Amino acid sequence: MQTDSGISAILTSLSVCIDLLVMLGTEPRMVALFSLLLCAGVIDYRTHKIPNWLTLSGTAVALIYAAFVPFTPVHGFIWALGGMTIGFVLLVPFYVLKVMGAGDVKLMAMTGAFLGASDAFNAVIATFIVGGIASIFFAAYHRVFGRMISNVKAVTELMLISAATGVKAGSPTQVVQSVGKLPYGVSIGIGTTGYVIATQLGII
Repeated sequence: MQTDSGISAILTSLSVCIDLLVMLGTEPRMVALFSLLLCAGVIDYRTHKIPNWLTLSGTAVALIYAAFVPFTPVHGFIWALGGMTIGFVLLVPFYVLKVMGAGDVKLMAMTGAFLGASDAFNAVIATFIVGGIASIFFAAYHRVFGRMISNVKAVTELMLISAATGVKAGSPTQVVQSVGKLPYGVSIGIGTTGYVIATQLGII
């Protein structure tokens, strides 16, 4: 029985790998996106910056590709533009509050352009989940977990005040202490890639 279970697990793994290879072989859009995300993640990890040449050129490629090779017969350039807008709008408040870099926002906008309007939102949610988990481990490793919780509370309060009053409530840098810089480009890459793969395999 154990042998049969082992063989079944191997066959399942091979099937998953084949499915992923088929997806990459038939969808150059995803090959380009994964390559750009990998590049951005490595650069962000090493330098804590995501260069404009990568995000802007990647966004341009995504929009042009969607114009000539639509996602579906009815979803093309506008669909990609919608995805780009969703990625940008959902992350830009964190940039305004100075808890996220401009490069992170541009990278998520680029990712949205590749995924289209229907998947951009879910990719952002997956990114937030990965980023939250990474932040917890990062803070625990550097023994600044308590400070991180205080920072999250302060930023949340500022966001609620801004949402309620419609007025920018100041910068969180005035009330929080740094716990170190987490390369969020890595979280965007892992979250987006994980979401795309999970969708392809029918997990979500």
